[in-house]
Amino acid sequence: MQLIECVPNFSEGRDLNIIRQITDQLESAGGVRLLNVDAGKATNRTVVTFVGPPGAVIEAAFLAIKKAGELIDMSKHTGAHPRMGATDVCPLIPISNISMEETAEYAKQLAKRVGQELNIPAYLYQYAQSDEKRNNLSVIRAGEYEGFFKKIKLPEWRPDFGPAEFDARRGATVIGARDFLIAYNVNLNTTSTRRANSVAFDVREAGRVMRQGDPITGKIITDKSGKPVSVPGSLKAVKAIGWYIEEYGIAQISMNLTNIEVTPVHKAFDEVCIKAAERGLRVTGSELVGLIPLKSMLDAGKYFLAKQQRSTGVSEKELIRMAIKSMGLDELSPFDPQERIIEYLLKDKADSKLVHMSLTDFADETASESPAPGGGSISAYVGALGASLATMVANLSSHKKGWDSRWKEFSGWAERGQHFKKELVRLVDLDTAAFNKIMTSYHLPKSTDEEKAARNQAIQDATKSAIEIPFAVMKAAYQSMEVIKAMAETGNPNSVTDAGVAALCARAAVLGAFMNVKINASGCRDTAYTSEILNEGSALERMAIDLEAEIIGIVNSKIG
Repeated sequence: MQLIECVPNFSEGRDLNIIRQITDQLESAGGVRLLNVDAGKATNRTVVTFVGPPGAVIEAAFLAIKKAGELIDMSKHTGAHPRMGATDVCPLIPISNISMEETAEYAKQLAKRVGQELNIPAYLYQYAQSDEKRNNLSVIRAGEYEGFFKKIKLPEWRPDFGPAEFDARRGATVIGARDFLIAYNVNLNTTSTRRANSVAFDVREAGRVMRQGDPITGKIITDKSGKPVSVPGSLKAVKAIGWYIEEYGIAQISMNLTNIEVTPVHKAFDEVCIKAAERGLRVTGSELVGLIPLKSMLDAGKYFLAKQQRSTGVSEKELIRMAIKSMGLDELSPFDPQERIIEYLLKDKADSKLVHMSLTDFADETASESPAPGGGSISAYVGALGASLATMVANLSSHKKGWDSRWKEFSGWAERGQHFKKELVRLVDLDTAAFNKIMTSYHLPKSTDEEKAARNQAIQDATKSAIEIPFAVMKAAYQSMEVIKAMAETGNPNSVTDAGVAALCARAAVLGAFMNVKINASGCRDTAYTSEILNEGSALERMAIDLEAEIIGIVNSKIG
């Protein structure tokens, strides 16, 4: 399925009733999923995030833009954030199975409808705009609402769609297609907008205009062609301004991180800390506006752990907690990862029913009269426990007194252990889902020859899946034994028996999963396929038995 994300910014952040009416209208279109509504009182602006198939997203965005135009009067609007319309900006972002070029075409469709059907001046930006002179949002919005009454009359600023008359009540709207962007504010221990702006100019890619004498009031230095000369800031792919937020009583550096591969959020935070300190200021925390990718949070957690020379091979939950605390993301309001990380919001909890159970509930579900979860899921979970034990030994070794110089060595092993643990946990539910898929296939209709053929094909497809999932368990569990062996040999000697138990778990996972491979292979008609996978499985089984014996020998030699 094609999925795009839409992040409209509405010029209302104080009246919750207006915000609710807009989001209600958005959801009434159907087919989209509202992920986040982030209202800011000081900015008087609400950032809404929703996802869905392109057609549904376009319809929902159109209805929301229409409703915002009915409810928001821009002639009475005040706020700290730059703005030019009731729906100030409405970007579309490709999420899955869709190109940026296709997304840009949908942005053009939306802008055309807004201009023609709602008579709102609509401008295209970034990938949806072919004219490089007017594809930058800040350039389009320059002059803001107050300046657009004259700007829109200029030939070079005629809207892409809609009337060339500025609507005093609704303003104008900018619609486009762009890459994923993180809106991120860093909090300062000052109330001075001027000082915050100085830090913003230090870090933003555009930097600051050079002046003679006083950096604020001095005469602007120009080049031979008369253009102002700028000194670039220290961070690439970053836009930033400073402002004062009355609601919090502090000034902030408000940033848009337009390429998080170039400048990730943790790098932006640390750089602002450095530049603020150079100006006698202190960073007290930060604030995320909207959503953030999981990878950004995990990378930040690893970054701050590594700065402490601590193992980065900890759980996903711990990495996120470290990122939140290190960047002070919870200083101004609680930060709930389940509500702010995009992957968590998109995750279907039904796909991970078993792994979200308590230990007791999982045991009860296994012991019930239902045939699933069965041996395949249990093998995957036993393997996950083995990988977890090995990871624990690596982390304990990383922090062992007197072994400080080896923290990177053990951190690397812990990260590998976490990788296998995560993969094996993922396979717990997949194995049960594969079994259920076979059962569903057997219940398909078989009244006609066509139905029989379709049913037989569905059974064979499901059977192959039921072979491949436990085979994946075998491979992951066996590969985890490399970490287990290393921990038995070189890890904290006080935890060597934990490595031994981990080896027993890994061996059980490989052998148990292979039983499932073999019984499901008996129902597969593709004999060439089953012959190959059974040969590979037999080899893995033998290697796991041998490696487990070697690890247990190492453990026994150390415990006497």
